[in-house]
Amino acid sequence: MGESVVVVRGAGVELGGVPVLRGVDLTVAPGDVVAVVGANGAGKTTLLRCLAGLQRAAGSVGVLGRPPVDSPEFWRDVVLVGDEPAWYPGLTVREHLELMRAVHGPGRLEVRAGLELFELAGCADRAPSSLSTGQRQRLSLAMALLRPSRLLLLDEPERGLDAAFRERFARLLAEYAADGGAVVMATHDPRFAEGARHVTLAAAA
Repeated sequence: MGESVVVVRGAGVELGGVPVLRGVDLTVAPGDVVAVVGANGAGKTTLLRCLAGLQRAAGSVGVLGRPPVDSPEFWRDVVLVGDEPAWYPGLTVREHLELMRAVHGPGRLEVRAGLELFELAGCADRAPSSLSTGQRQRLSLAMALLRPSRLLLLDEPERGLDAAFRERFARLLAEYAADGGAVVMATHDPRFAEGARHVTLAAAA
């Protein structure tokens, strides 16, 4: 299916002299959905940060044929959903989605379709700060899929989502991959990751 999107060989990270990742190998091709699993402290979030160019690692880390770097060019192809973003004051839910399309160009979803798919239509004119935790998480995920990308990096995307929406989002990820995108996600929910290829990290220490 073409050149690999992610190639990691022997990646290791130490923070404050403490090993967090050790000897990680990973290859992700277009169309892959990869679930990174492991106990707390196994380095799942650290691996995603390495792939996003936000954490330096020993070994070799390549994304889309080059080392990942925190730059506008890199983020045109890669989307990271991790900690809750800093919402723009004064903008509604709908305006956040419209801004995402205006900045990055059209992606797989229109704004109206995104509001419906992510069950946000009823709160489209509210500020994100007024939403529940689950609604804000759905907004973060909608913003990720509304813009064009080739790789999604998702850190526990199931946080705050009910069981029915987790199933819906898993289907959306499968559709994204079927269109040629690649997904790497850290998750604690084995049911959410059903159908994904599993990569298990063991604690490095």
